[in-house]
Amino acid sequence: MSKKLTAIDLFSGCGGFSEGFYSEGFETLVHVDIDAPCCETIKERMSYYKYSKKSIQEGVICGDLTDKNVHNEIENVIKKKQIDVLVGGPPCQAFSSVGRAQDPNSMRNDPRNYLFKSYMEILEKYMPKVFVFENVSGLLSAKPSGNFIFPEIIADMSRHYNVCDEKETVLLNSVHYGVPQVRKRVILIGVRKDLDINVKDIYNAIEKTHYSPEMEVKGEVSSLKKYLTVKDAIFDLPNLQAGEGDEEVFHKIEKKNNYLKIMRPNGSTQLFNHVARKHNELDRERYKLLSKNNWQLKELAEVRPDLIHHDPKHFGNRYTVQTANKPGRTVVAHLYKDGNLFIHPDSKQSRTFTVREAARIQSFPDDFKFVGSRTNQFKQVGNAVPPLMAKQIAKAIKKFI
Repeated sequence: MSKKLTAIDLFSGCGGFSEGFYSEGFETLVHVDIDAPCCETIKERMSYYKYSKKSIQEGVICGDLTDKNVHNEIENVIKKKQIDVLVGGPPCQAFSSVGRAQDPNSMRNDPRNYLFKSYMEILEKYMPKVFVFENVSGLLSAKPSGNFIFPEIIADMSRHYNVCDEKETVLLNSVHYGVPQVRKRVILIGVRKDLDINVKDIYNAIEKTHYSPEMEVKGEVSSLKKYLTVKDAIFDLPNLQAGEGDEEVFHKIEKKNNYLKIMRPNGSTQLFNHVARKHNELDRERYKLLSKNNWQLKELAEVRPDLIHHDPKHFGNRYTVQTANKPGRTVVAHLYKDGNLFIHPDSKQSRTFTVREAARIQSFPDDFKFVGSRTNQFKQVGNAVPPLMAKQIAKAIKKFI
């Protein structure tokens, strides 16, 4: 390919979407995010991919997409360049079923409900050939103003683009694309109406490589590979006790499974962001017993009521051990508050996940360095699009444009 395909990444977070597109040879000209540490992580990664200092300085815009100055900055970079693909996932708290359940007004008054309008503004200004819009599955049922928002979004997108609105087509699960995690997300793809490309053909080209636990139960495994598990993803990592670890350590492994060959390319010996949280004695005891016996909180309550400080009937899943022989549960931004939903399956370590372990479950390679406080690093990982899933989407789009 003589000319690189170009992309814009909005609400880019730490750059999970861009990572998948970089690996397929796309050049992301602009990344926009409001979070300063995310922007620093993207700059670090662009440097890894040998972007020029000028491209990094101009191409990472740290600001609010509702601010006109940010739009001016984007324009200064794009000028008259043709954009091939626009990607992005506006913040999803307002569409999340968990967010709606926790808010007394079901997030109806949350301004983030309409951040997709900022996405639309950029889409209609630069008119890329294709766009990819990512969001939580709750988008399909969200009613922030009393009406379903999904048809409204589809109608807006359909002004200049052919878009698929079939719910079973647009809801993708990362586990099918070699990610060791069950993560269902709405992926809306649009093709500019003047192009002779059927949008359904792009979806069909996003190749499923692995079957899910769901398919296994239904006996629908066909010729796909078995899903990747938590054990596949993290069990080579150095054992840590609570409070141990460093931001950068030497880590070399002789024997790699197929997933680790992707995670640790080119004989890499560096390991970033593998630092365990400090935990008090009670928490360490909880984690040890929960993981050793693969219990829920209610089972722990029967044996060790002294370790329970939540009502196990109402908060039975507040403490969750990641199962070693299954894909990880959906990695969420809540990780920055506590890691109780991500208890390490090895009871001898008696702790929750490190940033690197969460990043492995999300399919970030080990040479991807997260910048900022550890709290913020957790948030970056939890909000990201899994790079391997993004790569499969990029690969499919590239076939048609």
